[in-house]
Amino acid sequence: MDPRPSISVTHSGRGIGADVSGVNLAQPLSADQVRVIKQAWYAHYVLRFRRQRLTDAQLVAFTRNLGVLDVAPKRSATATFDTPESDYVLTISNVVLDGKPIGELGDSEAFWHQDMTYHTHPPVGAALYALELPPSGGNTQFCDLYRAYETLPPELCERIETLGCVHDITLDSSGRLRKGHVPTTDPRNAQGPVHPLVMVHPHTGRRHLYLGRRPFAYIPGLSLDDSEDLLNQLWRHCADPELHWTQVWELGDLVLWDNRCTMHRRDAFDSATRRVLHRTQLTSD
Repeated sequence: MDPRPSISVTHSGRGIGADVSGVNLAQPLSADQVRVIKQAWYAHYVLRFRRQRLTDAQLVAFTRNLGVLDVAPKRSATATFDTPESDYVLTISNVVLDGKPIGELGDSEAFWHQDMTYHTHPPVGAALYALELPPSGGNTQFCDLYRAYETLPPELCERIETLGCVHDITLDSSGRLRKGHVPTTDPRNAQGPVHPLVMVHPHTGRRHLYLGRRPFAYIPGLSLDDSEDLLNQLWRHCADPELHWTQVWELGDLVLWDNRCTMHRRDAFDSATRRVLHRTQLTSD
C-alpha cells in the first residue's frame, strides 16, 4: 500500500481554480497522485498547491510529471539569472542587482494574455512558484475561456466558429517592442501565426476561446474596422468578473495553469519591493 497521504482537491467556488492539498511536491509522486492531479487540472484549469518548499530541481521534476518540459524562454541578454543550473526554469522578478535584472518581466505582465501564442505551437501549460513576494499587490487573475465561449451570444459563437486571428509577435505582454522586430501601427501588418478563435481542448472535448493578447491582433479576411469591432466584443466579454478567479499569493504557493483554456494577468505592486517567482512550462502534455 502506498504510504503517501491521499490528495484532496477543493474547488474555488468559481468556475475556475482549485486548491490541491495532501501532497508534498518536493517528493516523487506516485502514478495515482499524478493521475489525480492531471484529472483536477483538466477539470479546474488552474490548480494551487500551498506551503511548498521546492528547489529548482524539484520544481522541474514535478512539472515533468505532467508532460514534456519546454526550455525557458530567456529573452534578456543583459539579465543575470539566479537559476543557471536549469535550462527549464525562468525567473520572474523585478529585482535588479548591480544594475542588471535577475530575471524576466520585472513588474510587467499586467495585461490579460495567454503565454507565447505568437509561436506556432505555444506552451500548453505552466507552473509558477513563489519565492519572494511584495507586502501587497502582485496577485494573478485567471480568466475561464471555456465559460467565456459558452456564455457568448449564439450569433457571435456562430460568427467566430471558422475565423482565425493573427497573434502578433512584435510586442511583449507589457507592450514593449521585441528585439529584432519592426514596429507597426496597422494590425493588418502584424507578424505572427494565425490561430483559430475557437479551439477544442484535446482532453476535455470542450470548446474555448483562444485570444492570446489584444494589441495588434487581426482577423484575416475582415476589414480592419470589422476585425477591431469583433475582437473588441470578445475582449469586453472576457473582462466580465464572473469569468475570473484571483490567486492571492502566499510564500510557497505553486500555481499550475492550462495555457489553452485560460488567460491571466498580474495586479500592480510597489516596484521598490521584491517579487521573485520561478516558472516552468510544458510544450505538450
